[in-house]
Amino acid sequence: MKRITTLFRRALAKAGWLAAVLPALYSVGYSRADEAEMTLPEQLIGTTQGFLEVLVEDYLERGAIEGRSEVTVNSIDPRLRLARCDKDLTTTLQSPAQPLGRVTVQVRCEGSSPWTVFVPAQVKLYRSVLVAARPLKRDSLLSADDLVLAERDTGLLSQGYLTDPAQVMNTKLTRALLPDQIVTPSHLQLAEVVKKGDQVVITAQNPSVSVRMPGEALSNGAPGQQIRVRNLNSHRVVKARVVGPGQVEVAM
Repeated sequence: MKRITTLFRRALAKAGWLAAVLPALYSVGYSRADEAEMTLPEQLIGTTQGFLEVLVEDYLERGAIEGRSEVTVNSIDPRLRLARCDKDLTTTLQSPAQPLGRVTVQVRCEGSSPWTVFVPAQVKLYRSVLVAARPLKRDSLLSADDLVLAERDTGLLSQGYLTDPAQVMNTKLTRALLPDQIVTPSHLQLAEVVKKGDQVVITAQNPSVSVRMPGEALSNGAPGQQIRVRNLNSHRVVKARVVGPGQVEVAM
């Protein structure tokens, strides 16, 4: 019901738009007789607009993407003359694969006087993304107070973006950031939670046995990294994977 209501509103809006522009079309050479025998540029624009709005809405719903979209169809030469189509127009997204950024829609008439046109448009998707709340230095450990959410057109963010503060937990900056600068994945690396010289717990386990022993880190390490650790019981040096602050794991 919601989709039907939305489409009905769009149809009314387009009808009003067409009524407003018809006098202008007559001034550039269209007559009412021409109108009856032609597919007007404004009809192509309205068809493309409605197609893209529904397509973008479906795309956001399928991907569970929260955002605000704007669809703008480029103007079409008012001198374009296409025969009136005696069948419903068909529309296809020609490029790109997703209805975002600069897009091209193929509009076809498959009636008794067939024709095909390609209509360019722009689809903007605004989402709340993480930006720096203040100047941040390189190697800064990030906290929730360092970042805020701000609405941006994601089509312009070719380097990527982040939408959830949890994505920056236990990370530090690879470069300095200015206030309001967008945080991208390349700006972040996992923060080291083990430092050289730290006392750590070495865990060796398999599905049936788990053994713990004291150790000393011989290098810094972030979660998931492998570092050299000295077993303080045997004094052997082993390679272990960092799993958290003061915690490393070895294969058994």
